[in-house]
Amino acid sequence: MTDFSHYPNYQNFIAKRIMSIDYGTKVIGTAFYCPGPDPFPYVGEKIIYKSDQDAILSLKKIIENEGIDLVVLGVPYYLDGKESINTQKIKSFGKVFQASCPEVLFFEQDETLTTKEAEDRMKNSPQYNFKVDPTKIDCLSAMIILEDFIRN
Repeated sequence: MTDFSHYPNYQNFIAKRIMSIDYGTKVIGTAFYCPGPDPFPYVGEKIIYKSDQDAILSLKKIIENEGIDLVVLGVPYYLDGKESINTQKIKSFGKVFQASCPEVLFFEQDETLTTKEAEDRMKNSPQYNFKVDPTKIDCLSAMIILEDFIRN
């Protein structure tokens, strides 16, 4: 595992409960980290997507139950950095979600290629029997988004 303690966002958010989100229109993955008490980010629960309103209610429940201080929303971009239709949809979701949780800090994190990285990690890990597990990939992607956020 990586030691995150020397990264600026680790220092900036020590003892803050962080949740990251890999938003999808089928499954929303979550991951968590509390710099200091937690040794590293870890995967959370997945939410089966029904609608944006339902997703927001589910995420707000997690925020309340877990005492979340800040949320990191993964936003995809093309490899050249340009926005896609999906980028705009997720940013729009983020604005509505953020407005519904004014007490929580919100950040966006580029999630380009996180699903590919999650697949690679699964193929190289005995934890996943060296196979891609589609039931866990969204949460692993959310964990990678969170790792990237801490590193930046």
